[in-house]
Amino acid sequence: MEFLRSSPALLLACLFLVFLSVSSLGINYGQIADNIPSPENVVPLVKSIGASRIKLYDADPKVLKAFAKTGVEFIVSLGNEYLAKMKDPSNAQSWVKKNVQVYLPATKITCIAVGNEVLTLNDTTLTDNLLPAMQSVHTALVNLKLDKQVTVTTAHSLAILQTSYPPSAGAFRKDLVDCVTQIVDFHCKTASPFLINAYPYFAYKGNPKQVSLDFVLFQPNSGIVDPESNLHYDNMLFAQIDAVHSALASVGYKNVCVQISETGWPSKGDADEAGATPENARKYNCNLMKLIGQKKGTPMRPNSDLNIFVFALFNENQKPGPGSERNYGLFKPDGSQAYPLGVPAVTLSSNSSSSSGSGSGTDATPSASLPPASSSSGYLAITSDSGRSLSRCKSLLLSTLWLLFHCYSIIFNVERMETSATL
Repeated sequence: MEFLRSSPALLLACLFLVFLSVSSLGINYGQIADNIPSPENVVPLVKSIGASRIKLYDADPKVLKAFAKTGVEFIVSLGNEYLAKMKDPSNAQSWVKKNVQVYLPATKITCIAVGNEVLTLNDTTLTDNLLPAMQSVHTALVNLKLDKQVTVTTAHSLAILQTSYPPSAGAFRKDLVDCVTQIVDFHCKTASPFLINAYPYFAYKGNPKQVSLDFVLFQPNSGIVDPESNLHYDNMLFAQIDAVHSALASVGYKNVCVQISETGWPSKGDADEAGATPENARKYNCNLMKLIGQKKGTPMRPNSDLNIFVFALFNENQKPGPGSERNYGLFKPDGSQAYPLGVPAVTLSSNSSSSSGSGSGTDATPSASLPPASSSSGYLAITSDSGRSLSRCKSLLLSTLWLLFHCYSIIFNVERMETSATL
């Protein structure tokens, strides 16, 4: 207790870290790079920001083994290129055995994301294969008696919406309503989350003169009022999330769990990429993490915890596209923070670079090579049309805060008694 007595500031820092540690912060862990830390060295970085969930774009065994017995929850993924193969129940069961079952229960895999942004790729073959692939993977989980602990989902671009403003008028594209409805019905039957990739950055980048920077960065601003619901919105991400809630309600589903599987802000970009600066990235991600830690829901769902995965853990130097694509990371390749995150820095051990890329070496898992132009592994989604268009934790937090303050009170009383005795 001596360190707490000598440093009240350190106590406050501990409280802040405890606050983050019980939040539902998620992080996307991409590996399209040749200079990022090894998975073993990623563990302390994830812990340093208080993230309790990770979304992978494959099922990399090195990552899954490195995070064994850490308690961190994982979403593992199957790329779009494997949808046709996953329609076959035997292939799906083989994949689940090799990429999920073998790591349980040491590594806490809780979800499998089948495909990414399939419905907005205008590829009818992929669209036709998506739900059957999801169903086959779920059937495999049932057969292996894993369906109670592992769910199946898929991530969508925000471009599946025909209307997103005002939030109360949110509606799916007419040509996608039937397909989306079938997928949502699957979610309801299997108790799995509906995933959306949402990037307010793209709205600002596309029209910086009209879109308020404070509104997209969670900074103080006058906000907007939805004329139909009369709800007030002080940031764009919440408006986007509630537009999805409205769209789901419009097709008869009011109680689906919506999670934001990707959102973030680049710290650097090309000359024509407005707003891509370290300061804006710091404001967006730090303010977002504060909101997640506060368990603050959206205006339409004020009592629902935010389920958000920040994009991304690292700057990835081999990603295609504009400069911003390679600069969404909270961390640089050497493990240092890309900008101040409000948490202590972590020093990595030597030989921290990963040489394996994102490959897992298992069947039906993306390789370490750069995804082809037709791939939808999740990385290409950053520049897609998507840019345009927990009470238990609370109790734990309060108990922990009470304990720390109680300890501090005891220390204070001991000091006072010692002072009195001296006098």
